[in-house]
Amino acid sequence: MDIMNIIYPMLGIGGLGVVFGAGLGIAGEVFKVEEDPKIGEILEVLPGANCGGCGYPGCAGCAAAIAAGSAPVNACPVGGASAAEKIGAIMGVEASATEPMAAFVKCGGTCEKAKSKYDYFGIDDCVMAMQLAGAGSKSCSYGCLGLGSCKKACAFGAIEIIDGIAVVDKEKCVACGKCVSACPKHIIELLPAKKKVKVQCASKDIGKNVIPNCTVGCIACKICEKNCPFDAIHVIDNLAVIDYDKCKNCGICANKCPKGVITGKRVEAPKAEAAPAAPKAEAAPAAPAAEAAPKAEAAPEAPKTEA
Repeated sequence: MDIMNIIYPMLGIGGLGVVFGAGLGIAGEVFKVEEDPKIGEILEVLPGANCGGCGYPGCAGCAAAIAAGSAPVNACPVGGASAAEKIGAIMGVEASATEPMAAFVKCGGTCEKAKSKYDYFGIDDCVMAMQLAGAGSKSCSYGCLGLGSCKKACAFGAIEIIDGIAVVDKEKCVACGKCVSACPKHIIELLPAKKKVKVQCASKDIGKNVIPNCTVGCIACKICEKNCPFDAIHVIDNLAVIDYDKCKNCGICANKCPKGVITGKRVEAPKAEAAPAAPKAEAAPAAPAAEAAPKAEAAPEAPKTEA
């Protein structure tokens, strides 16, 4: 067997590899796109959660959008004000302060307060349960199913299922919006974290249909609307809706709501008890009447002289 029959093909393949490699190298230099160095600097500042809460595909996509000017320097909800300030310094702009947001579950129908149509024994997933008759076991078609799809979607451990409904821990929530997208009922919303007054219901049924299904559902009575001094709450499609640009967080609507649907109820300070009246001073005993001075004895009559 001639050894050259092996060597020549190897040399030929090796030569082709060198030619193609050189061609790719030249093409890379000719067609390369210069990357803005700011992208790398911004990417180092971002938290690296790749949660998609900014609306871009991961932190790299967010960094590229910020560097290109198509996204604000505070686009990352996870990084918050600290990251926005650093990115603003990189971009040479001032980071505007934004109001912190947090996810809020618009349902207060716990196991005791909301009725169920049947017992569900399937996979613990709200999307799967929605495929069943009636869009889940809960009598209220708008209510939280409590099977934890939002909890699974949250990468920060900010959601727990308590007493049949999802509950958000505002201290852990970074407002990434993953739970908002994961909820098949669309009852999770990003709202101002500092606002205590929120409508804990999503039902748009009329009042007479709400009452049999849930004891804490909005019945569209409009008492909140009539009592708000700032015109910040209105009943729209049988559901109370708050305008947070007008809301002053006073809690009057929460106090007036007959169903307890609105959170942020103001606890009235106990009324101060009236101070006990000072005991009346007893009248001083009247001084004894001065005894009448003894009448002066009549002077004895002078003896009559005899004539």
